[in-house]
Amino acid sequence: MTGLSTPERGAVTGTGARSRPRAVLPALCATQIISWGIVYYAFPVLNPQITTATGWPAGATTAAFSLGLVVSALAGIRVGRILDHRGPRAVMTAGSALGVTSLLIVATAPNLPLFTAGWALAGLAMAATFYQPAFAALTRWWAPDHIRALTIVTLAGGLASTVFAPLTAALAEHLTWRHTYLVLAGILALTIPTHALALRAPWPDAPTTPAPGATPGAGPADVRDVTRSRPFLLLATAFTLSGFAMYAVLIAMVPLLLERGYTTAQAAWALGIGGAGQTLGRTLYATLARRTTATTRTTTLIALGAITTAALAAVPGPYALIIAMSITAGMVRGNLTLLQATAITDRWGTTHYGRLSGLLTAPAHTATALAPFAGAALAVPLGGYEPLFLLLTAISLTAALIAPWTATTPHTTARARTDRLAEQVKDQAGPYC
Repeated sequence: MTGLSTPERGAVTGTGARSRPRAVLPALCATQIISWGIVYYAFPVLNPQITTATGWPAGATTAAFSLGLVVSALAGIRVGRILDHRGPRAVMTAGSALGVTSLLIVATAPNLPLFTAGWALAGLAMAATFYQPAFAALTRWWAPDHIRALTIVTLAGGLASTVFAPLTAALAEHLTWRHTYLVLAGILALTIPTHALALRAPWPDAPTTPAPGATPGAGPADVRDVTRSRPFLLLATAFTLSGFAMYAVLIAMVPLLLERGYTTAQAAWALGIGGAGQTLGRTLYATLARRTTATTRTTTLIALGAITTAALAAVPGPYALIIAMSITAGMVRGNLTLLQATAITDRWGTTHYGRLSGLLTAPAHTATALAPFAGAALAVPLGGYEPLFLLLTAISLTAALIAPWTATTPHTTARARTDRLAEQVKDQAGPYC
């Protein structure tokens, strides 16, 4: 069971002996910065200009962006299966090409329906290029030292908003939002050859070690057994609530600060500096993983997310304090990303990582997809973005209360496997059993 953590123990972060493809890690670092920065973080900066220039309602443009995230969440389940069997090269290369195409459609859309269709296509690109395929690649190639590799790539990915939010704002000062997206699409095109050339290494066979919660001598955790278990369902619920709150806060940061009288540039920098906080926070995750259990990490980090959201709601300034809070919130957000990336391996092993990860995160990604639209919609009846942030604080606290119940036990997987076997015997025996 080398490289697997046992339930209620710190995650293993030791080094592995086998060689890894050298180009993969730096390539994924670069492409995560570019992909997240352009396909995701450019939108909250450009959306006010989009609505002003086109006359399209802000709720409609945000709904188009949210549709892309919903498509990403649903497509992620299928992407996870493909990754388990075939590896990341074809998936991520095709995803980069789809990303460029989608932004070209968004930039040139003459009407709202075509604009929305462009974001739906962007959702497929997100599923194939964002963290999920990168995490699957690193977990398979780098295990049992995957936490170190995951940390490195998310350290780089955390810079996406820091680099591209201010860059997008700077471009938008001199160009229209359409021309800005065309320039960004050209930058995104660099990820196509990067994925095609850097991810050519042979895809290792799936490990056959048992899951951490299995009894001695048992095989790898079965996907159906895991997904029907109470820890999996509660973990998915906690991640869904937390993800909804976290990404609603992220997208609502700019309008919150605009509502308080800050300039667009100040709001963009406050949003972007949170990426630096993500990078700083992720440097601490390996130490946190060694010293805490998976359940303790889950509870603590989600609760800290609630606290930082409440602070942003309660403190209107000065601007330096807003920056400090954005950095702190980014640190928590960065750790939550790694928490989600390691949740499967910490509890159920690496054999079906891609598929289980897709199933675990699909509802969370769907919630984060709806978060921008829901946040903008709720801000109106609530009377502004400060009350919205208080509501999001309550949602995060609910997730934190669920988190302690996500612990696996030494008998969880074995019991699920026994129940499933009993069902199969009953089905085979027929109605007279």
